[in-house]
Amino acid sequence: MSSTPHPVTRIRTANGMSQRVLALAGLVQALAQVRRIADTGQANAAVLATALDSVFRIDAPTPADVYGGTSAVRPGLMLMRDYFTNQARDEQLPRLALAVIQLERRFVRDDGLIARVQDGIRTQEPLVERLGSTHPDVLSALGALYSETLSHLRPRVLVQGNPHYLAQATVVAEVRAVLLAAIRSAVLWRQLGGSLWDFLLRRREMLAAVQTHLD
Repeated sequence: MSSTPHPVTRIRTANGMSQRVLALAGLVQALAQVRRIADTGQANAAVLATALDSVFRIDAPTPADVYGGTSAVRPGLMLMRDYFTNQARDEQLPRLALAVIQLERRFVRDDGLIARVQDGIRTQEPLVERLGSTHPDVLSALGALYSETLSHLRPRVLVQGNPHYLAQATVVAEVRAVLLAAIRSAVLWRQLGGSLWDFLLRRREMLAAVQTHLD
């Protein structure tokens, strides 16, 4: 990975599965919102704010602080618990998460793309300070940033949903903005030691860590 400060996070690396599942929870709940927006044209306001705020918390000292506290990713932790206990309701969500994790691998290998995303995020910081991360102007800008950068990587992240809503520019921009937040969480997960091998070899440990946060 480039020595350039990463555009998505400069967090000091913390060890342990407990930290990694928080990043995964942030990833999963962001993608659940992507699915919701694509299907209904609307997002859960609190979950949307958690996702988009995380994009701009590049100096957060811990994974929990990236999301504004562990409680802010409780929806994602519950989705993970359902997945690990074979109670998941959305079959598309794991596939979408895998696609984002694969996209993150390609993203972090491209120094030029990292710099472009970093600059794009920094450009929006004054607007976020004035209007908040979920303001339509911010969503539009982050959506455009994703479209101009990450959307050109392969494999592309394909989002299915209601054609009526996916034909609307504002909905598409919001979907792309939240996908950018999902990539941010994927990067954090990797930086904390996350690997796809965890899903094969450490499922019980992951579930135990998720359950500890939920208890």
